[in-house]
Amino acid sequence: MITRRFIQLCIYLLVRSSFIWSTGNCSIGDSASSQVVDSPNPSSISRNDKAFSPTKQYLMQSYYDRYTSLHDSDFENFISQEVTSSLCEVLPENHNSVLRLSVLRRDLVGEGSHRRVSTLIKLQTQQLKSLSELLSYSCEFIVIERLPSGVFADPFELQHLAQRGVFNDIAVFGDTNLELPSFLSNRSAVEIHLDVDPTTLLQPTDFSIEFPLHARYQPLNESGYSIVEFGAPDMLLRCSTKEKAQNSNCLFKLKNDDGNLYNVGLVWRIPSGKKAHSDLVSTVTFLIAFLSALVILVTSLHYFNSRVRKDLKQS
Repeated sequence: MITRRFIQLCIYLLVRSSFIWSTGNCSIGDSASSQVVDSPNPSSISRNDKAFSPTKQYLMQSYYDRYTSLHDSDFENFISQEVTSSLCEVLPENHNSVLRLSVLRRDLVGEGSHRRVSTLIKLQTQQLKSLSELLSYSCEFIVIERLPSGVFADPFELQHLAQRGVFNDIAVFGDTNLELPSFLSNRSAVEIHLDVDPTTLLQPTDFSIEFPLHARYQPLNESGYSIVEFGAPDMLLRCSTKEKAQNSNCLFKLKNDDGNLYNVGLVWRIPSGKKAHSDLVSTVTFLIAFLSALVILVTSLHYFNSRVRKDLKQS
């Protein structure tokens, strides 16, 4: 037991020292942070000035202004309050009778620890006079993906997607520390904004969303896998007008139980280590780290000695 702990301590010190002496490391944040990594320097945006605009109103930003971490009950109460306070006179109070979800299909694309979440959404509308009045509004579709603690979205990857015009706006909120294992990390959420032409709301329409996710380091499991489950995304429609009049902004949520659902509860089997292999892995890792450090030391000494001999010859 003492030998095992000594080996683990040596591995930690070697890895820690390699990080200290390495260059180009980027610190993202700690697990308790509730930050959003969404707005690069405005002067650096050339292709898509609209992407990651800091003036964009993110719902998750408002959520984290009130709460320090992501909990489903808090989030559902928050969304309920936001929808209630953002009703408008254009649509009837029961807006689900006008615009409703008809199909929601979810898939995990790829294998291993780096995959993509694909979501197909189909909307069904009814030809009502109130819906046609939305033509004078500017609308956007908002999708919020509440991620379990076992996975994370890389904010820099999502930033590139927005700059390429894949999404109108996209941001990560919550725990954005990419290096923490799952048992030390908090949950995060991805918020996606898609511009919607109000004329498309007058007829059935569909669109798909796909973005990359990565698995965090999982705790040891004798089965060799950890199970991470996803819930259905939150889908909202927000419309606004340039007029600064009362009730000029509308926000309403689409109910998941109104449509045909396919694979909504995604399950990701993430590879993890086995406890039975921990001693062997620790020993091999220590030997490799020790030999690597020894090679670096010998090479450095050889280089130093050769430089000294060369300087002596020149003098």
